[in-house]
Amino acid sequence: AAEAPVAAAAEEDDDDDIDLFGSDDEEVDEEAEKLKAQRLAEYQAKKAAKGPGPAAKSMVTFEVKPWEADTDLDELEKMVQGIDMDGLVWAQAGKRVPVAFGVKKLQINATIEDAKVSTDDLIDKITEFEDHVQSVDIAAFMKL
Repeated sequence: AAEAPVAAAAEEDDDDDIDLFGSDDEEVDEEAEKLKAQRLAEYQAKKAAKGPGPAAKSMVTFEVKPWEADTDLDELEKMVQGIDMDGLVWAQAGKRVPVAFGVKKLQINATIEDAKVSTDDLIDKITEFEDHVQSVDIAAFMKL
């Protein structure tokens, strides 16, 4: 009776060595490897010949909030649109949106190339107009 558990344990060990999904031969098929390398090279050449795709662009709506109600938003808009970066295009005109107590915020759109322009850098440049700008928020961000 003591031999039966030992024999059963030996049979279980044999089952662990069976690879149901693997290949029987452990040799590398050289012809398959050559074909794989050739197809990969053809794909890389085709991809390189195509060239880079179109630049990823986004449309961003900024909300520029002034310090006071008597801040000249026309001047502020000119200052903001004066920011010039490669890959940045400002909309023609901004919109004045009432906030509260006679204060209005400037809502302005810009189209940016994602690889060239960072929204954080752009916000930093707008907030550099400390005398006019209290804060800047992104109201909308849309990939084009």
